[in-house]
Formats: sequence, structure tokens, C-alpha cells
Amino acid sequence: MIKVDLSIDDGVLMVMPEGRLEADDFKELAAIADPYIEDHGKLNGLMIYTESFPGWKDFEALTSHFRFVKDHHRNLAKVALVTDSKAASVAETLANHFVSAEIKHFDYNDKDAALDWLRS
Repeated sequence: MIKVDLSIDDGVLMVMPEGRLEADDFKELAAIADPYIEDHGKLNGLMIYTESFPGWKDFEALTSHFRFVKDHHRNLAKVALVTDSKAASVAETLANHFVSAEIKHFDYNDKDAALDWLRS
């Protein structure tokens, strides 16, 4: 399950995973992001805010995650990975090869700095 908060004023979508990610999480995320993207052309930023990465419930969730990234990465200016997970640095390096958005890792306690970066 994930909690999602879209700031309409600045076009920043915050995603906060709570437990292992499920396929329906990405449908919910698209249902929130897509209307904003349709009206504004893109999201200014996406923040993934979690102390540690919870993983995926199953293979369907993993493929739904990849499909969401494939379908939306061109509509994002920046992605902030705000986490203490050791996988974040690897994810940042790997994603920079496949995602058109600028990606930056922040420590979990640096949420405000990440928001400032997304809004700049």
C-alpha cells in the first residue's frame, strides 16, 4: 500500500510506501498523476519518501512498477529518492540510464531539502 499526496500548486507528487508494493498501488498512482499531467503537461517532481524500501508483493507488482515508470518518466522533471535505503544509490545510478527525469538521492531526514530541490 502507498500513501499519495499531490501538491496542485507546485506539481509535486509525494509517494510514501507503507508495506510491500502491490500492482493496484500503481493504478492508484496513475489515477492521481494522469489528470494533473493531462492538464499541466508534466509533474514538476516526484518524491519517493520511505525510510527503507519495502519491496514488491509479487511479480505482478514489479511489472506494474516498471510499466508505470515507462509510461510516466517523460512527464516528470525531477525525482527525489528520500530514503536511508542502501539500494537508493544503486537505483539512482541505474535509473539515470533509463529515465529522462533528473534523479537525486536524499537522506530520509532531508525531506525539506528534497522538496526545495523538486520545486526549484
